[in-house]
Amino acid sequence: MGSSSSSYAPKTIYLDVDGKVQKVGPNPVQTLFMCPPFSLLPPSRHNRNTAIMMVDPEGALVSIDPTMPTNSPKAFRINELKTEVTNRLAMLEKRVELEGLKVVEIERCKNDLKKLRDEMTSRGGGRVNCPCKYNFDDGKKVTPRRDVPNYPKYTLSQETIEALKKPTFDVWHWEHNEMLSCLEYMYHDLGLVKEFNMNPITLKRWLVNTNYRNNPFHNFRHCFCVSQMMYGMIHLCNLQEKLTLTDMGILMTAAVCHDLDHPGYNNTYQINARTELAVRYNDISPLENHHCAVAFQILSLPECNIFANVDPEAFKQIRQAIITLILATDMARHGEILDSFKQKVDNFDFTNEEHVTCLKMVLIKCCDISNEVRPTEVAEPWVDCLLEEYFMQSDREKSEGLPVAPFMDRDKVTKPTAQIGFIKFVLIPMFETVMKLFPQIEEIMVQPLRDSRDHYEELKQIDDAMTEVEPILKKASLALSSTSKAYKLKVHYVVLVQYI
Repeated sequence: MGSSSSSYAPKTIYLDVDGKVQKVGPNPVQTLFMCPPFSLLPPSRHNRNTAIMMVDPEGALVSIDPTMPTNSPKAFRINELKTEVTNRLAMLEKRVELEGLKVVEIERCKNDLKKLRDEMTSRGGGRVNCPCKYNFDDGKKVTPRRDVPNYPKYTLSQETIEALKKPTFDVWHWEHNEMLSCLEYMYHDLGLVKEFNMNPITLKRWLVNTNYRNNPFHNFRHCFCVSQMMYGMIHLCNLQEKLTLTDMGILMTAAVCHDLDHPGYNNTYQINARTELAVRYNDISPLENHHCAVAFQILSLPECNIFANVDPEAFKQIRQAIITLILATDMARHGEILDSFKQKVDNFDFTNEEHVTCLKMVLIKCCDISNEVRPTEVAEPWVDCLLEEYFMQSDREKSEGLPVAPFMDRDKVTKPTAQIGFIKFVLIPMFETVMKLFPQIEEIMVQPLRDSRDHYEELKQIDDAMTEVEPILKKASLALSSTSKAYKLKVHYVVLVQYI
């Protein structure tokens, strides 16, 4: 039974006797009623006409006799609330259980995907995909820098402006922002901004967003080299007088975009490794098709569309012409394109659209592989950059069990052997063919190629001589080493005899 030390506070108790409610106040004799509800006298001890009631904290009468029905409205409301709370708790518990299962499943799927990715990477050396900066399968667009580009406006000196028009321009002395300003100047100088009614801010933003990867060779500086050489050839060959401004806009824009998002591994690797690009483009110029796709994905953004004010029909033709030029940079098509140009060059007609298109394809090819036209101190570092990229690819091909081209194998190629064949059989024949149409390029472009060929042939002769002499030097070294040992033995023998 309870006592004054009970944890339950005294309660006011009422007895319903024969329909009359009587209050039983707490007092020492009534400590019995200070116990919790339903710990009172058992039902068998109650008078059948007596109902035991108590007052709840809100002042309502509540029956505390489990054998008696509760006829108080408050009692009914409490039961309803209890039922509702119980039901809601059950629903919440079920929901939490379901959500918990979902979380578990999601985490399990994430772990499975991670294991699968790691397994594929370890098995295939990571060559299942050749990662590209732009992915066209997920429907996402590149996010351009929408603010006004913050690279400073450089005021080019007259000396720089003149140098930009020549193949001797040294591209190694310029920072990224300076090269952007030079490209911007070229578009203004050629009258392209006015011709296409370009917003100058849009031109700036487009140039900023035509980003290249940080490859040893196929990077933004290479893009600038090709674009600057195109600008130089336009001036050197007086193309402003022979071609339309639209043609020059196509040439310059194709040069800027021709290697966008290049991954550093050529088409041969893409096809042999069955990369995502090779699969997407069915092994047909996968890189060049990718460069085109990225170029027009960027141009499709209003913030970067330098052709936004061009008539839609005219833009369609410009787009097709740019695609044609970028696809022409695939060296697998070199022979086909050069042969086509050779057939036209002797009777070239600048009013013939087919002739002009072929010329533009040859021009972008010349600019793309024109490093050896430049002075030796400018050209030779590019050879080192190219070989570094070649070796990076051949090392990967070896690790993946793919065929390796001899001219990319670090164990077989040297700088002279890499350049001589390329200059003799690719560069000189192509530039000499262009020279038939534009004789003025011989001194400033063709002759440097011949000089470069002679330079590397001399280096090769030195390398060959060293290769022949090396075994002789090795034998001489061994002989000297043996003589030295014999002399030492003789000295030791003499000393020993003297000692004895």
